[in-house]
Amino acid sequence: MSVPAAASPSASGGSAPRAWLLAARPNTLPASVAPVLVGAAASGAFRPLPFVATLAAAVLIQVGVNLANDVQDFHRGADTDARLGPTRVTQAGLLAPRRVAAGAGVALATAVLIGVYLVFVAGWPILAIGITSVVCAWAYSGGPFPLAYRGLGDLFVFVYFGLFAVGGAAVIQRHGAFVDALPYAVPMGCLVTAILVVNNLRDRESDRRSGKYTLAVRLGERGTIVEYGLLLAVAFAAPPVLWAAGYAPAGVWLTWLSLPLAVTLLRGVVRVRRGRELNRMLKNTARLDLLFAVLLAVGLVL
Repeated sequence: MSVPAAASPSASGGSAPRAWLLAARPNTLPASVAPVLVGAAASGAFRPLPFVATLAAAVLIQVGVNLANDVQDFHRGADTDARLGPTRVTQAGLLAPRRVAAGAGVALATAVLIGVYLVFVAGWPILAIGITSVVCAWAYSGGPFPLAYRGLGDLFVFVYFGLFAVGGAAVIQRHGAFVDALPYAVPMGCLVTAILVVNNLRDRESDRRSGKYTLAVRLGERGTIVEYGLLLAVAFAAPPVLWAAGYAPAGVWLTWLSLPLAVTLLRGVVRVRRGRELNRMLKNTARLDLLFAVLLAVGLVL
C-alpha cells in the first residue's frame, strides 16, 4: 500500500471541501434517502419535522459508514493505487487518516444526537435501531470482525438500509407501522444491496488480493452477476405480488415505469462484468433505487 508523496489536497489538484465531498460518496447517498421516502409513505401519516430529522439521520449514518470505510480500508490495505473505483481520499493522500476517522465520528455522533429526538418521538424501537445501526456502521469495515471482510456486507445493507430503514421511518411517522411497512422494505433492501453488489463486482480482484472476502469474492464473477439480477427481479416482482394479494394499492404498479432502466442496467453489468465502466453502472443503480422509491411512495399515497 502506497501513499502519494503529494499528500495535500492542493498538491493533488483538489481542495479540502472537494476531498470531503469525495469521501462522502454522494453518488451512493440515494441508498439512505430512498427507504425514508418509502417508509414515510407506507405509514399512512406524515409529520414534517420527524421526517426531515429521519432523513438527516439516515444520510449522516451513511456518510459515517462511507468515511469509516475509506480510512479502514486504507489501514487494512484494501485500497491501493490499482483501485478501479472513484478516488478514496485516505489512500490518495487528500485527507489524513485521523481527519477522515474524526469526520466519521462527527457524522455518526450527529446522527445519534438527532436520534435522541427521534426516540422521544417514536420510542424504544428507534433507540434499538439507532444504536445497532451506529455500531454496525463502524463494524462494517472496522473492529475485530469487519462485516465487509467476512462476506456479510450484503446482509448488513439489506437489513439496515432496507428493513430497518423503511420500518423505522414508518414508525417515526406512526406508532405501530413497522410491520405494515416491512413488505415494502423488501424491494428497497434489494435495490440498495444491488448498489453494493456492483461496487463489489468491480473491486472483486483487488479485494481478493487484499484479503477482503466480500460475497462477490466468494461467489465469483458469474455468481455476483446472478445475485445482481435476482435482487432486481425480486424488487420488481414485489409490487405486483403485494397488489395481487390485496395488500398494496394499484398505485404500486408505478414502480414498473423504472423497469426499462433496470433492464438496461442488468444488460450493462452482464456485458461489462469488470473494470472502471462499472462505476457508471453503480451510479445508475443508485439512481434506479431512488427512482423506484419515489414511484413507490407516490403509488402508496395516491
